[in-house]
Amino acid sequence: MTEKALVLFSGGQDSATCLAWALDRFDHVETLGFDYGQRHVVELDVRGAVRDAMAGHAGWAARLGPDHLLDLRALGAISETSLTRDVAIEMETGGLPNTFVPGRNLIFLTFAAALAFRRGIRHIVTGVCETDYSGYPDCRDDTIKALQVAINLGMERRFVLHTPLMWRDKAATWALAETLGGATLVEQIRALTLSCYLGDRTPQDWGAGCGTCPACELRAQGWRRYRAA
Repeated sequence: MTEKALVLFSGGQDSATCLAWALDRFDHVETLGFDYGQRHVVELDVRGAVRDAMAGHAGWAARLGPDHLLDLRALGAISETSLTRDVAIEMETGGLPNTFVPGRNLIFLTFAAALAFRRGIRHIVTGVCETDYSGYPDCRDDTIKALQVAINLGMERRFVLHTPLMWRDKAATWALAETLGGATLVEQIRALTLSCYLGDRTPQDWGAGCGTCPACELRAQGWRRYRAA
């Protein structure tokens, strides 16, 4: 039986690594991106180049299926966050950074499951992580496991939500990319992906970004630990 996967693919480092992980394991892999009114919408522009680069790896072109892009700007319209508004990134009084978009991953995965239902896909892959992250509650392992149960009950299917980065920090994520595709894949992810919350494309040794937002800081620190190992 052909095993199919759908990868939530934003165009950033984590989702690109997840795409490589899926291409290494499944017979047919499709990708899904979301336009939710994010300030860093420029990340969506790099998705095509990353997919093209992945297709250059031996055996992966035949496995790489269609790309899908869903308009979820209603999420941005109801979100008062620094990812959907032109405001400074800072911590909120409740202890969460104002980059947290409430319900984002819950909505993303529910829509992904709905698309997977129609496409006859069982496996759904997302780059959420509880090791190097900003404290988002919808990135936690318990949340994903609970959501998998809810989705399967509500859709009468047996989807599997895969989180290959859940227990990996950013250095380990770079190392995983090397394991999957060697130095070539590492360089493709470094050069082509964009993780910056501000959508800044200033060249850096670890890729591109503003260098000061939380996403850039995590990526830069992970790159330096990976290079030093």
